[in-house]
Amino acid sequence: MKKNILIIHTGGTISMYEDQETGAVKPGQENPLTAHTANLSDLANLVIKEPFNLPSPHITTNEMLMLKELIIDEYKKNQIDGVVITHGTDTLEETAYFLDLTIPYDFPIVVTGAMRSSNEIGSDGLYNLISSVRVAASDGARGKGVLVVLNDEIHTAKNVTKTHTSNVSTFQSPQYGPIGIVAKQGIIFHHQPTDREYYNINQISKKVALIKAHAGMDSSLFFAISDMNYDGVVIEALGQGNLPPAAVEGVQKLINENIPVILVSRCFNGIVQDVYGYEGGGKRLKEMGAIFSNGLNGQKARIKLLITLSYTGDIKEIEDIFHH
Repeated sequence: MKKNILIIHTGGTISMYEDQETGAVKPGQENPLTAHTANLSDLANLVIKEPFNLPSPHITTNEMLMLKELIIDEYKKNQIDGVVITHGTDTLEETAYFLDLTIPYDFPIVVTGAMRSSNEIGSDGLYNLISSVRVAASDGARGKGVLVVLNDEIHTAKNVTKTHTSNVSTFQSPQYGPIGIVAKQGIIFHHQPTDREYYNINQISKKVALIKAHAGMDSSLFFAISDMNYDGVVIEALGQGNLPPAAVEGVQKLINENIPVILVSRCFNGIVQDVYGYEGGGKRLKEMGAIFSNGLNGQKARIKLLITLSYTGDIKEIEDIFHH
């Protein structure tokens, strides 16, 4: 029996054309993927929704919340067996992780996109969409959280990140790799996530800054964050979680004001740890009250802190959540 799969088109390169005269990639009058709906009907019974048509740099947490509510509503009304979301690639990992943290169900939710527009040679959009429907319709995809499927690979929303500006194999999971592959014979999983997180939220109203540490960094950006009434900050720190000494005063000011400061690493691989005891070192920062994140990159730690702040301002509770 064919599964009932909800397909949500949101925009992005996967739904765009390349202008042959100017070379600019932009949305057309209609989504080119819509014309291929019939080609997918052999794979599943499809419900198609297009709540908005936005390039992914235009996506905010408002659109992420809209997608969450749409999926939950469709599940309650139509008992869907899985979801596929087409999305621009620039912020795809953030939307995927947001949904991973805020949807309680165990049916497959797959986010996909494209690096080449529909009329370019080697366009990957339709292929990735077909692959994603196959994954969403597979029994093995249940209970694994939100998945990201491109280029015949299946990644978890928590670990995947965009690693190349234009290559079709841009989505990778540093340290961990994909948890499965899309093969001609079927969908093959060779890893499984160890746990799931769920946070019941209905709105995002807080402001969280994302700052990247650099050599010679001082406290001025942290003072500005305090003055601008931000509710939290994520710092992509150096190495295992270290900062230049001139930045420490600003971090201490934020902590004193009960503003959560989350540390991740600006490195591509590895996690932050409180190892170094010199001024600005991770051990000192943790003793001050900085919160060390368990392996997230900066943009995902920001999403998680936005979600966390929507229902708690307790620093100890936030710290426990980020150690999950």
